[in-house]
Amino acid sequence: MMPVAVVKVGGDVLLGQTERDGIAANVKDLVDNGWRVVLLHGGGPQTNRLQELHGLTANKVAGRRVTSEADLVVVKQAICGEVNVDLTQTLQAVGINAFGCNGASGKMVTAVKRPPTVVSGGPAEPVDFGEVGDVVSVNAKLLNGLTDLGVVPVIATLGVEADSGRVFNINADTTVVQIAKALKADLLLLTTAVGAIYRDLSQPETRISKVNVEQAEALIEEGVIQGGMIPKVEEAISVLKDGVKNIAIVGPQIKGAFLAVAKGEGSKGTVITL
Repeated sequence: MMPVAVVKVGGDVLLGQTERDGIAANVKDLVDNGWRVVLLHGGGPQTNRLQELHGLTANKVAGRRVTSEADLVVVKQAICGEVNVDLTQTLQAVGINAFGCNGASGKMVTAVKRPPTVVSGGPAEPVDFGEVGDVVSVNAKLLNGLTDLGVVPVIATLGVEADSGRVFNINADTTVVQIAKALKADLLLLTTAVGAIYRDLSQPETRISKVNVEQAEALIEEGVIQGGMIPKVEEAISVLKDGVKNIAIVGPQIKGAFLAVAKGEGSKGTVITL
């Protein structure tokens, strides 16, 4: 059985053609070395830009987007209408048979509305995130069927309520963890433009190559891990506890980064372990 890699691509690394080319090259490295690959992407910066054009203001709490009904329309336009098409096209250009879709396609990701929730790094009182869903299930049979056909699913991070068909904005970091668990993935890659956890972002030599759960939680408390990196690390911790062993935060624009992590070289990104 070919190993499975699940890759989360943040919108911050999809802003330009150079960045998309880097993702494509890294995914091709995995595919050429016998990996089945599933991509899940967000599109935060693209959504923010489109919100501005519509006269809307992005509202985030501790790196997590609050989504009104008007915001959801823009989210769908940005991530499905722009980001998904552009990323799929770039993958096709390097010979990867990419299949663009979203979590509502074929009930790939079912979800329910998130109740008001207290979040790390946010206020003490619960936050109502609006049209945001929590993942209920992942259609592993559908995803495995697609990869069995030799295609790479490229999934825009939406979810659908199983009975009503109501569509939700869903957190990509949360969702990719559920996909990794459902597929029993051999490798989970969380990509960011930063490409790793650093003690000081202005000093590349402070890259933290490896942390365990206790150390990662301490880094959040210290404020070393902050903003949008918090949910990435928290979700990595949760999937580690559910049995996925190989997880890394890595920069897709770095040549050979995905394959280096897959081979356990430790030369790229930050690996998170139990």
